[in-house]
Amino acid sequence: MIRDADDDDIAAIVALNTSEVRHTSPMDADRARQLASLSAYLRVAELDGRVVAFLLAMRAGADYRNDNFAWFAERFADFLYVDRIVVDALVQGHRLGSALYGDLFAFASEAGIPRITCEFNVVPPNEPSRLFHARHGFVEAGRQWLDDGRKQVSMQVAERG
Repeated sequence: MIRDADDDDIAAIVALNTSEVRHTSPMDADRARQLASLSAYLRVAELDGRVVAFLLAMRAGADYRNDNFAWFAERFADFLYVDRIVVDALVQGHRLGSALYGDLFAFASEAGIPRITCEFNVVPPNEPSRLFHARHGFVEAGRQWLDDGRKQVSMQVAERG
């Protein structure tokens, strides 16, 4: 089941994020609440009453200070930026990430938002994310180096027609 996240979900969201922090960025409960307050979309997927995945996205114009968000804001007037999507390792392969993206695309369509944006690491490589996003129609719009040249990301866009 996919539903809007609420404050009771913060601990589960933080735990999921921590489990995949090598592919995301660190987030404690205060940061999770701050990001939730800036988000246009924060939904969770549940299995057997347990939060096992979440997707957090910001809309263009949000007061969000992030190098990747800023990169997209310089190039596109309207978009949803996927700040992070995390699926519990125990349920990966059950299409929960695809279900959340399907829900996000429907949300964008209903809101008249023409594109979804995100990034994933290419240095160091995150091959599962590259394959996942390619399956969902994302294409590279550019690349940028972060963390003083220690990390390179592929800037991805999925146009919603």
